[in-house]
Amino acid sequence: MPRVKRGTIAHKKRERLLKKVKGYRWGRKSKERAAKEALLHAQSRMFRGRKEKKRNFRSLWTVRLNAAARENGTTYSKLIAGMKKNKIELDRKVLADMAQSAPDVLKKVIEKALA
Repeated sequence: MPRVKRGTIAHKKRERLLKKVKGYRWGRKSKERAAKEALLHAQSRMFRGRKEKKRNFRSLWTVRLNAAARENGTTYSKLIAGMKKNKIELDRKVLADMAQSAPDVLKKVIEKALA
């Protein structure tokens, strides 16, 4: 069985790794072992960050909706309960956008939800 030389494959692998950690500080951008560990941590934080982003946006929409609801004489919880009761199926993202861009339309939605 002939001997397999892996020089080019190993070099490509290192190149690929170091390309991903370009811009990192200190030895993590140039030393293979440190780079590999830094990349593992970065990827786990990226994964966690994508989940946190969803939470953060939902809470932002809730805050914006609550502010808009209070301007119209109700609270967020009463608004959501009224919408469920009257089968108005607008999600929080759309409602929060309405609160910013079209408050008059949101006012009509709130009136319909509380009717």
